[in-house]
Amino acid sequence: MKVAIHQGPFAELPAAVAASGADLVVTAEMITTGYHIGARTHELAEPADGPTAARMAALARETGVALAYGYPETDGEHVYNSVQLVDAAGRRLANYRKTHLFGDLDQAWFTPGDEAVVQADLDGVRVGLLICYDVEFPEMVRAHALSGTELLVVPTALMRPYELVADTLVPARAYESQLFVAYANRCDTERELTYCGRSCVVAPTGEVLARAGSGPGLVHADVTRDALVASRLENTHLADRRPDLYRGTPA
Repeated sequence: MKVAIHQGPFAELPAAVAASGADLVVTAEMITTGYHIGARTHELAEPADGPTAARMAALARETGVALAYGYPETDGEHVYNSVQLVDAAGRRLANYRKTHLFGDLDQAWFTPGDEAVVQADLDGVRVGLLICYDVEFPEMVRAHALSGTELLVVPTALMRPYELVADTLVPARAYESQLFVAYANRCDTERELTYCGRSCVVAPTGEVLARAGSGPGLVHADVTRDALVASRLENTHLADRRPDLYRGTPA
């Protein structure tokens, strides 16, 4: 599977997807509305099958490219920070709600999701979904690995000066849990926040297969099961776990 990350504004997404040559294009957290937008989050939130979902499904069908995009989701009285995965035919495969809310930026406007592992099969690859801060918790990534995730998709709104997350932590997560990670960040400015870019696709070996800079761009990488199998034969972290020793770990 060829995976591309669109690091740029929502308005440029259709052209980027059409030109990507990818099987899957991943976008940033809250790409459809902006992230640090305060009360407008609730004004712009839509159901998982709302108008924006219809537009994204149409884009997938027109281009023949699957999409993973971040958006604010409304469901009854609740608003969630969500990511939706649609296949190349525009069919919704999965919808994940951010479980770990980052400070007042998230906690003031969103309800936390309560499902840790959300997955779907896409072109023979088991794709799992997390959002931004979630990936900073090793338990979340390990839960995905133990549940069969092969490619972990992570829409993100990582701001300066936290480039360490994109540059060091994300490759470590891929290596320690033996899966591919597609980490898609923003690169714009909203109010006092400047997003650092640095989107990447990382192999289970920890190798960074593709890395964006600090500005708009589209990066590509190939994700293959052969590479995953080879890495897991070399790095046996998952096979060598001893869960019986971990049961007494404080919550």
